[in-house]
Amino acid sequence: MNVVIIEDEPQAAQLLESLLVSIRPDFKVLEKIDTVKKSIQWLKVHQPQLIFMDIQLADGLSFEIFDQVKVTAPVIFTTAYDEYALKAFKVNSIDYILKPIAKEELSHALLKLESLSSPAASPAILDSISQAMLMLTKKYKERFVLKVGEHLKSVEVSEILFFFSLEKTTFAQTKDGRKHILDFTLEQLEALVDPGRFFRINRKYLVAADAIQDMISYTNSRLKLVLKTSDDNDVIVARERVQEFKDWLDR
Repeated sequence: MNVVIIEDEPQAAQLLESLLVSIRPDFKVLEKIDTVKKSIQWLKVHQPQLIFMDIQLADGLSFEIFDQVKVTAPVIFTTAYDEYALKAFKVNSIDYILKPIAKEELSHALLKLESLSSPAASPAILDSISQAMLMLTKKYKERFVLKVGEHLKSVEVSEILFFFSLEKTTFAQTKDGRKHILDFTLEQLEALVDPGRFFRINRKYLVAADAIQDMISYTNSRLKLVLKTSDDNDVIVARERVQEFKDWLDR
């Protein structure tokens, strides 16, 4: 079977290819692609039999690919984020594997692919959607234990306006304007907090909707945000995230 891997992390792409070949030696990886733009160009010319697709690529979300080119091959999504599960099953997805990818989960996904060619395909699809819905109803953190001087304080997530990274340290900024150090990376926090409340606007900021005091059109189709209690005058929504950010706000 001819396969294409759409993944912007070279190590992740190589690991996936190694696992895939170890499970199905007859599978051939035709190409490893790292951007939405290159994927669209490649898929306009080639027709693979299976696509492995990360969701957050270097230049945007892989869902944009389906808007630009007709994708006929089944898709197995591989991602570190679970908030896109339901959206994934609205396209050609047959499975949704969270990183780091385990060989057992990959093997299960390939078995599911094979089952879809049989009359029992419908139950398999329903099972996939059911699993996606379970992921979407997961419990997110309701509070964080923060250090305040020599004391520890439990703070409700609803009191946090945004998380940000500065000099390899992650902070939570609360409504009272205080900054608190957290023992999490922004990537970890994205998986811990409700994506309906917080949005990752760039590599540095994860913001709540009620943290936004003003939005200003900026150069290169970007947006500049003024955040409540923040003294940072350079909070910019990454260009590749602007449309998704607007959709997130306009719900």
